[in-house]
Amino acid sequence: MNKRAIVMVGVTMLVLASLQPVMAAEGEPGFLGIITGDTKSTAHQIGMDLKGLFMRNNMHLAVYPSNGSVENIYAVYQRPGNHLGLVQSDVLAFVAKVKSDRRLRLIANKIKWVYPLYNQEIHLLGKKEILSLSDLDNRRVAIGHVESGTHLTSRLIFEIADVRPRQMLAIDNSQALAALKGGSIDAMLTVDGFPVERLALEVSPQDGLHLIPITHDDVRAFYPVSRIPAGTYSWQAVDVDTVSVRVLLVAYDFRNRNCNTIGNVAWLIAQHLDWLRLNGHPKWHAVDLNEPVNYWEQYPCVKNYMPTAADANAATPPVEKSNPVVDAIQAVFRP
Repeated sequence: MNKRAIVMVGVTMLVLASLQPVMAAEGEPGFLGIITGDTKSTAHQIGMDLKGLFMRNNMHLAVYPSNGSVENIYAVYQRPGNHLGLVQSDVLAFVAKVKSDRRLRLIANKIKWVYPLYNQEIHLLGKKEILSLSDLDNRRVAIGHVESGTHLTSRLIFEIADVRPRQMLAIDNSQALAALKGGSIDAMLTVDGFPVERLALEVSPQDGLHLIPITHDDVRAFYPVSRIPAGTYSWQAVDVDTVSVRVLLVAYDFRNRNCNTIGNVAWLIAQHLDWLRLNGHPKWHAVDLNEPVNYWEQYPCVKNYMPTAADANAATPPVEKSNPVVDAIQAVFRP
């Protein structure tokens, strides 16, 4: 056997070995995966809380970090092992309303919500001299990775308020905070439920930053009004008025193959909501599983589930290379 053949055999064995745990896990009853947000986000902590709950009930939940809601909705649709996802309601609404894109129509038809969960507040963090959203006209602002919900929400907010930053940087929260501290940008937006771990641990009074109120009338007519209470962060001395967006737990409806499994998930959450409130992120206290969702269809198996039903095998929908939600956002907001 020549050297090239030996290398190819080695690579093939390595690839197969790396796939084996995932393939085995997919075949195991009670295995699920949830895609959340970056590792310092509230969304990721919510996923870890659910992992703890499921472990108590002999189910394995793999918690996957991500760039955010735009990645999550497409991952649930097409990425094997991502059975559940946390997705912002404005991202869901965007997907549902862009009727001209065939791929988005397919996603809208197959993604179903399991439960409404918590509100994510829009955190607008910036230099002390910036006092309002309008002050960001002709400024440099970080608006989140292109696959984050923050990116879409930021684009919508600036469009609604008719504010035109000089530069909108599509970078993640870690890069944005470093750039803001370094003075190369004037502000950053992040959409996440307070308290956000990154803002709690990585911002201090010495940084000279503050949360900027979002009180623009048109924005507040589009997004629910919210408030980040004083002291949420050690460097935040006053209440900050802002707006928020609801996060929903979603799943992929593939010919009801996951019907019993997703139904069991929903039943466990409902039965153990008090445990999640006691042991999980503070946002669990604001969760109302009965809150109406008017623009999207709930997974039918959630309402019809019987606790004694057997779990079904996970679905493996087809894989596409590009993310059509990103493509559609870029097309809508093309300069």
